[in-house]
Amino acid sequence: MFAQCIWKCASSVLLIALLSCVLSPPAHASKSSEDIRCKCICPPYRNISGHIYNKNVSQKDCNCLHVVEPMPVPGNDVEAYCLLCECKYEERSTTTIKVIIIIYLSVVGALLLYMAFLVLVDPLIRKPDAYTQPLHNEEENEDAHSLAAAPTPSGARANTVLERVEGAQQRWKRQVQEQRKTVFDRHKMLS
Repeated sequence: MFAQCIWKCASSVLLIALLSCVLSPPAHASKSSEDIRCKCICPPYRNISGHIYNKNVSQKDCNCLHVVEPMPVPGNDVEAYCLLCECKYEERSTTTIKVIIIIYLSVVGALLLYMAFLVLVDPLIRKPDAYTQPLHNEEENEDAHSLAAAPTPSGARANTVLERVEGAQQRWKRQVQEQRKTVFDRHKMLS
């Protein structure tokens, strides 16, 4: 029940986040200044070191004359300098990036909620296994063996696969304990 509540809450938060990103109207009718740019890479020229220039301009204005400001060369060398520069128009969608990040964070959040559920609730659901708890002395060990060796009533039958597997596991654990007792306490080897 608790897991279903967590799952419903996580799915509704994810749905609201996605809808708000997708359905929200854009801030401007055109692309925002962060979504487009012209990038000019100019190599070294004479005594001028190479440099990278970025500017938010339209695609038709993406050339050295509009992007490289201030021009590092005098007027008569501008054309030669601009021929060396390589200008590229770049476009990206920040809305798509935001949606991908929200989906990623939602998945990570759902996994963290599931981990918290497993850490907090799972130990309460599972029944404790007598063989996984450390036994402090030999008397407790003997008491546990006598209780485990008690026969089950003839009317009770292992109906499920899980009960049969648990029964086989208990028998195997008893055999291992007997072998340990024989080897370590009596210093005998079983044949």
